[in-house]
Parts: sequence; C-alpha cells; structure tokens
Amino acid sequence: MFTGIITHIGKVEELDSNQKKDLLLKISTKKTTVKRQLEIGCSIAINGICLTLISKKISGEKIIFSFQASKETCDKTTLKNWKVGEKTNVEFAMRMGDEFGGHMVLGHVDTTAKITKIKAVKDSHHFVFKAKKELMKFITQKGSVVIDGISLTVNDVTSDSFSINIIPHTLANTALIDSKIGDKVNLEIDVIARYVSKLLK
Repeated sequence: MFTGIITHIGKVEELDSNQKKDLLLKISTKKTTVKRQLEIGCSIAINGICLTLISKKISGEKIIFSFQASKETCDKTTLKNWKVGEKTNVEFAMRMGDEFGGHMVLGHVDTTAKITKIKAVKDSHHFVFKAKKELMKFITQKGSVVIDGISLTVNDVTSDSFSINIIPHTLANTALIDSKIGDKVNLEIDVIARYVSKLLK
C-alpha cells in the first residue's frame, strides 16, 4: 500500500518489449536519496503504477530499478507512452510506523485522464482533468484522487472533468512540473468511494 506522497523523482532509463508484449523498464534515481533496503520482489509505485522490483544495480551516482509490466498494465496506463529520459514519480511501499501523509493508495490505476487546462493562480496552478464519465461518480469535491501517484484533493467536479489546485511544492517536487495541456495521466479513484458505491448497490 502507498500514501500518494512522492519521495523521489526517477528517470526512465530503458524501455524494451518482449515477445509476450510485456514491457521491461528501468527507472533510475539518485543513490544517495534512497535510505532503505529494497528487496527483489517488493512493490514500488512509478507514476502511480504498482510494479514489482525484479532487479536493481548501482551505476555511478544512480541506483537503477528494473520492472516488468504486463500488456494489461500498459493498455490501462500511460506506461505505453513513456519515453527514455522523462521524469517519473516514485514512491516506495508504506512500512509499519511510516507517516500516513496522503490517503490510502493501492497503485492500481483505473484509467487515464487528460489534462485539458493549466492556469497559474497566484503562486499555484489550477489543473483540469477530463476522465471517463463512468468514473466521475467516484470523484467528489474535497475528496481524494491519485494523479500519476500523487495524492491530491479535488476542488470542483463536472459531469466529465474535475479540477485540482497544485501548490508550488507539489509542482516543483513531482513530474507534474513538465506537464502540458493534452498530456495523459494515470488516475486511481479513492478505494473507499469504490467500495461504498458497491455496497450501496
């Protein structure tokens, strides 16, 4: 489980599809910023996608993590559009005793959403995202969503879109800093909203 608090910025080092159409990817981050042991088989969220670590190595000042993503994961996320060199949001799985700073995040991306507007408002930035209408019932004003692994609070909601105010710290310390209108992002709805909706049915 994750909390949606990004602790590291990664970089895509390599992308390679195999015959099964799975995607092998390598993500690097600064070696000096990783302060915990990460065993092979552990879960790491990359842009909100929970991936299993299959290998790791030190390369100079970097630590390179390798993952294998299935075709299903590629089809449902932005992973299929990633390019070597681009930034990614990295969060390691929550440990017992860690601060619960965001909200309950599973790393199970529901779909992608599209950035339709970015507007500077004083020091912050107002982002508008368009999502599938069938998922909008799970998104509510002042509720939580996960965008590319970041736990965020919803400002306003329409029938097919929602808006979020991104504070300067979040923009500067996540891959959102490189976002532009038209980009797609990974969206995970609030797991509590999902189960409440099922129970009400």
